[in-house]
Amino acid sequence: MNDVTHANAAQMASRSYRLAALDQDFLLGDSMRGVRFQLEYAKAEESLRTWGVRSTIVTFGSARVRENGPGLHPFWYGEARTFGAIASQRGGALHPKDGIRDNVIATGGGPGLMEAANRGAHDVGAPTIGFNITLPHEQEPNPYTTPDLTFRFHYFAMRKMHLAMRANALVVFPGGFGTLDELFELLTLRQTGKVPSLPIVLFDKKYWRSIIKFDALLEHGMVSESDRKLVSFADSAEETWSTLVENGLVVHHAETDRLLR
Repeated sequence: MNDVTHANAAQMASRSYRLAALDQDFLLGDSMRGVRFQLEYAKAEESLRTWGVRSTIVTFGSARVRENGPGLHPFWYGEARTFGAIASQRGGALHPKDGIRDNVIATGGGPGLMEAANRGAHDVGAPTIGFNITLPHEQEPNPYTTPDLTFRFHYFAMRKMHLAMRANALVVFPGGFGTLDELFELLTLRQTGKVPSLPIVLFDKKYWRSIIKFDALLEHGMVSESDRKLVSFADSAEETWSTLVENGLVVHHAETDRLLR
């Protein structure tokens, strides 16, 4: 037996002999990129289905904002936190119907205004989602996302797909390049009809109108009047919620419908 074992040692140690599912070199190779995409889709999908998450309110905003930061930081943080609580209480995330949860707060999972929105949901005991991304300078999840709904992606494309595919609404707090990227990703999907109709609300009208000249796009013929109307503004957490509802936010839960009336 020892002679046989020694004789086939090279075969036993060969990469080709490894079980494919346990061969990390193979799984991380170029030929398996499509499989890795599928895995990133399936892993998050399984957990979301287990928790009965049918729809989300996607909430973006700067990772750089701090609760006790300078200028408007405390105001933005506080309103994002309040909005996370309001949406979770009134939208169906806190009180599932037949095991189904709607309008669950979903963010990029990081610090700043993402943390604030997740924290608001956490404050009232609702589940809340963090779609984190692996970055050169490692991003860590904030402590307020539901552990079972705290995901990490390698591919931005798959992360964006999960953010978009269950979105019932989009709320965008002040932010920079990353926030703008996510805003225009969903805004373009909405404009082109690649996602169902969903309200898009930008928080802090003064901020957003100072950095994006929506009316100039219309004046130069780059967007239509109907495109321009895809975006609404709000200046408080309560106004954000009411604007979502006025613009067609779907709220399925009967108890919530009574509260809204």
